[in-house]
Amino acid sequence: MISMPPSDSDLHAYVDRQLSPDDQRLMQTYLATHPEVAARVQGWQQDAQQLRTALGGALQQPTNPDLDPAMIRRRLKYRSRRYLASAAVLLVALGLGGISGWQAREMTLLSAAAPMADAMQAYRLFAQQGILPADYQTGDEQHMQDWLDRYFTQANRLPDLSGAGFKPVSGRLLSTEQGAAAMVVYQDPNGQKISFYVRPPGPKNFLLPRGSRRDGELQAEYWSGPGYNYAVVIPGDMPTAQKLRQTLNF
Repeated sequence: MISMPPSDSDLHAYVDRQLSPDDQRLMQTYLATHPEVAARVQGWQQDAQQLRTALGGALQQPTNPDLDPAMIRRRLKYRSRRYLASAAVLLVALGLGGISGWQAREMTLLSAAAPMADAMQAYRLFAQQGILPADYQTGDEQHMQDWLDRYFTQANRLPDLSGAGFKPVSGRLLSTEQGAAAMVVYQDPNGQKISFYVRPPGPKNFLLPRGSRRDGELQAEYWSGPGYNYAVVIPGDMPTAQKLRQTLNF
């Protein structure tokens, strides 16, 4: 039974249709007599629909239950809801959804002057902020490799970062204009996260020289192999950052 006046959790449950039929009717009665709360709930519903439309279409996963607004909303605080929704749409516009075209991306961080900027943006939105859950989770490195091999049969093997205390724990499929991309999140016993990102090369089969760059709080170590570009994204202030770079031979 929900409380009255309802808490934010009750209101979110109402928007997500997770209340019992009796509680759902009770909430409808309450909202009918409290227009200011009803307006706030309506705003949440609109935000959820916009996220469903933008992410569902742009990431080309319209039937994926991970794109349900309920899964998204649980990871957003109310005050940052509109900001993060805009950030998610920006991620799509930057090319992960394949809807904006290379010409638009040339005016963004995904230009040649900012290699693997999409890897950094994916880390921020999925590993740091948790806007969407993983497509695949496992505690077994071989299982993660098997999952990645379903989509990238000719790609390099997952880097072994166990020497620095990191193991792959989850994966997320993404989409670029050149084809499928993926991010594998590694985690150490302290809960620190880094990511391994693989994507097809850009137009004209543009491959990257081995290198690294800093963008805000993140450091990207990137390289190319036959048919793919790769990056490992590391928070620059992480105590084990230098050891990770040594493990990657950077």
